Amino acid sequence: MPHTHPQYETAFLNLPKAAEYLGLSTNTLYVWRHRRQGPPSFRMGRRVMYRISALDQWVHDQEMSDSRSNAALNPLNQQPQHRVEGPGKPALPTSKIDQ
Repeated sequence: MPHTHPQYETAFLNLPKAAEYLGLSTNTLYVWRHRRQGPPSFRMGRRVMYRISALDQWVHDQEMSDSRSNAALNPLNQQPQHRVEGPGKPALPTSKIDQ
């Protein structure tokens, strides 16, 4: 699912170009990098760089981790979980008589 854009002819983008590519502000990418969040980046000399394929993969991963974009993660699609009684876990009362 490579994102191709005619104005980007290299495999790498500097931080301002990566921000433009993602539709974000440069400040957002600076903050995410400082917090070790966001898409993977690296230094090439003194410049912070982003691999275009990594940006595309990061966006894809964000889509897949969001329950609004990934039906498998939607809690409304999950089967109800039954509590399991075990050591140290008392059974939950089922009626007023059990209390």
